[in-house]
Amino acid sequence: MKTVRLLILALALNGLLISCSTLKKNTVEYNSRPKIEQSSSGLLLADNERDYDVKDIERKILFSAYLSLTVKIPDTANSHIEKIAKKYKGYINETGTYRTIIRVKSEHLNAAIKEVSKLGKVESKEISGQDVTEEYLDYGIRLDNAEKSRKRYLELLAKAKNVEEALKVEKELERLNETIDLLKGRMNRIDHLSEFSTITINLKKNKKPGLIGYLGIGLYNSVKWLFVRN
Repeated sequence: MKTVRLLILALALNGLLISCSTLKKNTVEYNSRPKIEQSSSGLLLADNERDYDVKDIERKILFSAYLSLTVKIPDTANSHIEKIAKKYKGYINETGTYRTIIRVKSEHLNAAIKEVSKLGKVESKEISGQDVTEEYLDYGIRLDNAEKSRKRYLELLAKAKNVEEALKVEKELERLNETIDLLKGRMNRIDHLSEFSTITINLKKNKKPGLIGYLGIGLYNSVKWLFVRN
């Protein structure tokens, strides 16, 4: 029993050391190339079992676009926006009368923005990109280390001599499983958002003047020459 406790303590300390060393070891220099070049020494895992191969990992950049449009009928514009999303292999993420969010394949982002812009008068437009490659690599290293620790705990569980020892190991396994699921979820989300770019469209209805409004416009056009000179 004493031996098992010592092994659990050793594994816990090893996990702590791995977490502390991850930030130091996860240093990557970026340039304008579409892929990351591996350094001469590579990114080494904390246990030095193998190099973390990064040369085949593409940069993870999340693109987002924000458009503000004035349209005649928002519902009609939303119907066209949905068709544009499907046209460019995407989908509706959120929809409302005056705000709609779609996602399209990243390679079609510019084409989709161009079509959405034709639906009304563009009041504002913004496109941004967030490089999360380093964050993605960090998740990958932590996931790899967590899976290795889980394998060791499973081996330790098989050697447990009584219920008390087994419960202690199972508690650590439960914690590791939660960590692994969390890291996988974050990596999957980054994969998805790098594949599909997000376009947020804010719609504003073009208000037509009433009868009195038209009379005011006519009166203004009739007398503006008194105040304006070319």
